[in-house]
Amino acid sequence: MVIKIEMPKLSDTMSEGKILTWKKSEGDKVRAGEVIAEIESDKANMEMEAVDPGYLRKIFIPAGSSASVGTLIAIFTETLSEDFSEAISGTQNAASKPAGGLAHAAPDKPPPVAPSRAAVTAVRSPPEVPQAASPGARVQGRILASPLAARMAAELGLDLSVIPGSGPAGRIVKRDVIQVNSKATPAARAIAVTDAPVAKRQEGAPYRAPSLSTLPDKAYEDVPVSSMRRIIGARLVESKIQAPHFYVTVEVDMKSSIRARDQLNKISGVNVTYNDLVIKAVALCLARHPLINASWQGDFIRYYKSIDIGVAVALPDGLITPVVRACQLKSLGMISQEIKDLAEKARAKRLTPDDYKGGTFTVSNLGMFGVKHFTAIINPPEACILAVSAIEEVPVVESGTIVPGHRMSLTLSSDHRVVDGALAAQFMRDMRQILESPVSLAL
Repeated sequence: MVIKIEMPKLSDTMSEGKILTWKKSEGDKVRAGEVIAEIESDKANMEMEAVDPGYLRKIFIPAGSSASVGTLIAIFTETLSEDFSEAISGTQNAASKPAGGLAHAAPDKPPPVAPSRAAVTAVRSPPEVPQAASPGARVQGRILASPLAARMAAELGLDLSVIPGSGPAGRIVKRDVIQVNSKATPAARAIAVTDAPVAKRQEGAPYRAPSLSTLPDKAYEDVPVSSMRRIIGARLVESKIQAPHFYVTVEVDMKSSIRARDQLNKISGVNVTYNDLVIKAVALCLARHPLINASWQGDFIRYYKSIDIGVAVALPDGLITPVVRACQLKSLGMISQEIKDLAEKARAKRLTPDDYKGGTFTVSNLGMFGVKHFTAIINPPEACILAVSAIEEVPVVESGTIVPGHRMSLTLSSDHRVVDGALAAQFMRDMRQILESPVSLAL
């Protein structure tokens, strides 16, 4: 049986994907559950696995190139001798493009064919199924390791070849790196870093700007736009142009919230952050003002029953907003832990579409960078986004006396097609009231 493998749609905004690496070569035998490729979407890097066994007979999209969703990227067959020419008759190589360029579909490319059950691939984060350890397991000279484990090892200065792998077929996974790192001495890590060759930045790896001392003798450096950055650009331009933004700012006295947070952390042992307090306050305010928990849908406005708050997380190559769902039903402690888990998954590029799709309101916090005030662009199709600034120690007047105070600026960006000025003002009034009297946040 001939199986057509197409570029999967990994997020609701994904229109194309980039093949970061092919884990198998043409002619290789593939077992069910084996990773065959790593794909970069606009949200995360994810691994594609084979559901059924077979042979990878033809690769149409080479590593480092991109293709539209639904484009034929490879052909599988059950046997190595099986003829697959009829499956691609009348076609040329599937549309592809180098990183940063534009896709050009082959003129005779057939319409996307719905794959059979055997062709449906599981796209998810690297599996971590315990199996017998095999130090530095290799296939055709390549060390078997998940992308996350490889990145962690590189950052920690650990040599992959000496790390026992507990994943499938001795594959090194996240827990293996953590275990070895906990036992490695600082001297051993220093030796590993010193002896490691300077590797060229892999295609698709997050770009980190070099220091001026390492820049070559030229005026600039061109870095291809990642899929994530391209989508961010398109969506934010669309939002800023189409959604009539207006802004409402309040200054919040955070004295009581600071005291409440300190007491909560001391009693519970949970590290509740100021951002957690803000998100819980947003959930309470949205419950009071359900007309803000909405989105513009063209011919109608959609009002959501569930309060699903997106939390903006900065990544080296962009921004992503994992969603804390049903915040109206969760305690402050539950929200705090879920935010930490989602942020960790986002930075490791292990978020699934269910983690970041379908938010109804977004919170963007730059307070940890000392930002005094900023306005945020609405994340479409949501109606609002809240910009959270730093808590500043400033002199304030109380009962005619100047005393030390702690103030925080909050700015709500609203889509005027959905939210009117008075409603936004009432929402921000209640935000200030809750954070200045934070007893309800502990519920």
